[in-house]
Amino acid sequence: MIDHVSVSVRDLGAAERFYTVLLGTLGMAKLREWPDAAIGYGKKYPEFWINRRSGMARVPDDSGVHIALRAREKAAVDAFHAAALAAGGTSDGVPGFRAQYHESYYAAFIRDPDGNHIEAVTFTKKL
Repeated sequence: MIDHVSVSVRDLGAAERFYTVLLGTLGMAKLREWPDAAIGYGKKYPEFWINRRSGMARVPDDSGVHIALRAREKAAVDAFHAAALAAGGTSDGVPGFRAQYHESYYAAFIRDPDGNHIEAVTFTKKL
């Protein structure tokens, strides 16, 4: 089982502003910080980390890691996608059902300002 994940970011301050809003839609908050190095978000413990790598290039759209985070309901997936766009991220897949994965798979895909590929997903009955 995975305990935590982390993504690299070029500008920790900008990434903190982005991820605080984004992860808040999924019930996560900033729980830990190493100044100018890393910030951990979670519900009970830091399960999602951003780590400063100021010399890194933007992650190309056709590479990098894909991280899927569980949402409680469709509204949280929708809020996740909207928050990402409002905070400077880009859409990599609008909220909706993905029958190719499972009939109740409802997800949205975004790229953060550094190109990291993050998804919010919930499982619900299609109406």
